Amino acid sequence: MTMKALTSGLKGLAVATSFGLLAFASAPALAVDIQEVTSPGGIKALLVEDHSNPLIAVNFAFKGGGSTQDPDGKEGLSNLLTGLLDEGAGDIESADFQAKLDDLGVSMSFDTSYDNFTGSFRTITDFEDEAFDLLHLALTEPRFDEEPVNRIRGQIVTGILADRNNPEEIASKVFRETVFAGHPYSRPDEGTPESLANISAEDLEAFRNRVFAKDDLVVGVVGDITPEQLGKRLDQVFGSLNETADLTPVPMAEPVLGKTVNYDIAVPQTNIRVAMPGVMRSDDDFFAAYLMNHILGGGSFTSRLYEEIREKRGLAYGAYSYLASYDHGALLGIGTATRADAAPQTVDIIRLELQSMAEKGPTPEELEKAKAYVKGSYAVRNLDSSLAVAQTLVGIQLDDLGKDYIDERQALIDAVTLDDVKAAAKKLLDVSPTVVTVGPAAS
Repeated sequence: MTMKALTSGLKGLAVATSFGLLAFASAPALAVDIQEVTSPGGIKALLVEDHSNPLIAVNFAFKGGGSTQDPDGKEGLSNLLTGLLDEGAGDIESADFQAKLDDLGVSMSFDTSYDNFTGSFRTITDFEDEAFDLLHLALTEPRFDEEPVNRIRGQIVTGILADRNNPEEIASKVFRETVFAGHPYSRPDEGTPESLANISAEDLEAFRNRVFAKDDLVVGVVGDITPEQLGKRLDQVFGSLNETADLTPVPMAEPVLGKTVNYDIAVPQTNIRVAMPGVMRSDDDFFAAYLMNHILGGGSFTSRLYEEIREKRGLAYGAYSYLASYDHGALLGIGTATRADAAPQTVDIIRLELQSMAEKGPTPEELEKAKAYVKGSYAVRNLDSSLAVAQTLVGIQLDDLGKDYIDERQALIDAVTLDDVKAAAKKLLDVSPTVVTVGPAAS
């Protein structure tokens, strides 16, 4: 996660808030006209033109360039980099770079996940020449001066130390290390105080140089720009990057199943995490599993887990499930928190709901409601602003879904049958899950 997301370009954020809600918010979910653009230099992007406001939003990703690329002993390197790319570049020092972003109304931020290093950029067209120059400098000539490196590193370490007393963060750490034991996915994105102390400016530049390349670049653009204009901007910003990335191979990760881990800590509540197999985004049964998960726990207030744990018994404020589909593995996870004395009962309820779903699947009524919600919520979550659309364009490319995916998505969901969902439930849930509890030891 980015330590300093959207702290730069405060004026740009205000401008983006004013102009960022384009026609997508009120348009039908399938009314997005996506164009494929290739720059004169061969850089590809997906574009949605919208000339109703003088705003350009750009989202991009370096696929495969996330925290899995952090060298052993230097965990947190990619996350530290996210906070430093706008802390001075070229001959512009940190304070002056930040001032330029603010004066021009530019919003610029960076983030990292397990699998990808991403960037987000917004500018008004009045100042786009200089704005795109600043983005180019941030990606190609970051300074990594001692003061900002130490400052951002110190902020991250402060957060890490604070999280050591946060039961939810502890539960996430124990869960991650249990389920993905020995794999890069088990490591913390933010690193540790010890690993961060090992990172130098040379390490930051080496990571940038080997990860930021044209062959792993994915770009989505929305706003007041034509395909021809965008082609020139793509070359301006990304044209001088290396042709190919030098990525460290990452093995596939199979979630560890059948384990029970109890982490004793003196806190008022016990955090519960449960892991089962997941599905890759490219799997044919992805939507069947997605709808099943929505009914199980992904649908929040309407889900079975929420109904059984919160509504019927009042054991927790909430309970949820999720599908996590990474580039090198997948899992279905469940989470909740309850009184320490109620933790065994809550785990038993989760196991019973998993067994019921695996053996019987959902009802026809549950499936129809899930389909309606999943179809209807997509526009609200993914198409309600220029930046959201740009992020969606990048996501479509990262998952290799094709530019017609938005138009085709509803038909893909409608095609899922009750038998499909039952089969997905049987496949994913008819296993011995891993259960992690973090809280007071049972008396």
